[in-house]
Amino acid sequence: MAILRKNSQASAGNLRTYVILLGGNLGNVPETFIQVIKQLGDMGVVKNCSSLYLTEAWGMNGAPDFYNQVIRLETDTEPLGMMRDLLFIEEEQGRVRDHSGSYTSRTIDLDILFIDELIIETKELEVPHPRLQERSFVLEPLCELMPDFIHPVLKKSMVKLRDECKDELSVKRL
Repeated sequence: MAILRKNSQASAGNLRTYVILLGGNLGNVPETFIQVIKQLGDMGVVKNCSSLYLTEAWGMNGAPDFYNQVIRLETDTEPLGMMRDLLFIEEEQGRVRDHSGSYTSRTIDLDILFIDELIIETKELEVPHPRLQERSFVLEPLCELMPDFIHPVLKKSMVKLRDECKDELSVKRL
């Protein structure tokens, strides 16, 4: 059974703020990010973007470093519609999905981290992203954009989550 709980006042037709992580390590990733942000801007209003970060590949030995960036997008797109749109953008930007279950290099990866303060647990979508608190490459740009935002499930700020994170991979702000 799907679980959808709202801590915010967002409802059908209202604007929502999506916090989306961009990641990639194949091709001209900064240029890909620019293109993706333009595509997302066609879906709503890009409120702000973090700096670019260069990060050691998480869970992948010997892979090229990843670029990461977090954006905040305001749109009236429903959550499952946004998920489908992000998968379409990934495919359009050359992402080839490996269904082996292991981490692989990619041109682009788009993850929904938060949608306002919504909590969504379905087969298709889990928000907040279930592993963001384990990954420095997510927490560093989140702390840049929204350090005091409280995780709706863990009830901790982004700064607190970053300070508690045990991930020791290098994350460099560019």
